[in-house]
Amino acid sequence: MSPQKYLRYLGLPSLFGTHRTKEIFNINPTAAPEREEAKQIFITVFNYNAEKVEERKLDKIEECFAYRDSNQISWINIDGIRKKDVEAVSTQFGIHALLIEDILSMHQRPKMDEVEGVLYCLLNMLYFNSTTRTVETEQISIVLGRHFVVSFQEDADRDVFDPIRFKLRMANSKIRQRTADYLLYAMLDIIVDNYFIVMEKLGEQVELLEEEVIRRSNTKSLARINQLRKELIVLKRNIAPVRDLLNGIIRSESDLLDDRTTKYFKDVYDHIIQAYDLSENYRDMMTSMQDLYINNVNLKLNEVMKVMAIVTCLLAPATVIGGIFGMNFDFIPSIHNKWGFFSAVGFMLLIPIWMLWAFRKRGWF
Repeated sequence: MSPQKYLRYLGLPSLFGTHRTKEIFNINPTAAPEREEAKQIFITVFNYNAEKVEERKLDKIEECFAYRDSNQISWINIDGIRKKDVEAVSTQFGIHALLIEDILSMHQRPKMDEVEGVLYCLLNMLYFNSTTRTVETEQISIVLGRHFVVSFQEDADRDVFDPIRFKLRMANSKIRQRTADYLLYAMLDIIVDNYFIVMEKLGEQVELLEEEVIRRSNTKSLARINQLRKELIVLKRNIAPVRDLLNGIIRSESDLLDDRTTKYFKDVYDHIIQAYDLSENYRDMMTSMQDLYINNVNLKLNEVMKVMAIVTCLLAPATVIGGIFGMNFDFIPSIHNKWGFFSAVGFMLLIPIWMLWAFRKRGWF
């Protein structure tokens, strides 16, 4: 009776995390999104210029409509995606229907579009979950208008924009002195900078895994290599398209982008190139680590085979001597000698000892 037939009913977790593979690769951009509507949304507004700043938390989506034609710069951040709210905001702020589909989409590739007087950026914020040791993503859509920036986030409990909020509250901060496109730069810059924090966490995991593989290679080590390779796939998938996004902004001739801000976007572009190169280095390290694991397993197998071969060689003289003196012949030399048995046992011990000395002298072990 095969035990595997019944083990599948125990619900044991997969050692190699095949469910994670499904999460990473089971993405079909042509399928209709199955996004769950947010039960509650949180709306925050920063309305500012060089002299003053107004920070508000709004209760209704309609309250943010007044900031479209404000003489100041307005950053409207909406945490929680609901179709009717996205459509209402898009109608008021002149966001095209194609961009609405992108905002409501899931697992979309990072990109930049310029449609009917607004500039749209879609990318992912990355977080490292220390408990599951996985890279988590949150899609964010950023819409740049003449005097406003509207951002749509999925998770109200976390984002990476607290440093920007802190600078907006400071009277003499550079972000307060510049136009809306500088706010877009600041948001993209801090998202990209957070990529390095995630990569630093992954780098620590790679370093620990490398020590584990060198010290003791086992099935768990191979499972960790497999898991980290998947997380690096998630990392690269989200970093690589951001290069095209920033390159599109730099090459854009939109009136929404000030020429003075272009150099700042070029700086973010340099950072994302560096992040991409670093992710490639991590991928190469994981490939080398997998080769190291296989080499260690083969080395251990060779050591075992060498020990077994030496033991077999050491037992061979005793087997031969015992076989000779165990034959059923009428006449065997020294068969009736009182020292015959002890002599045979002595040869059985002395010959393996001499063989050990010869093997050692030749450096075979």
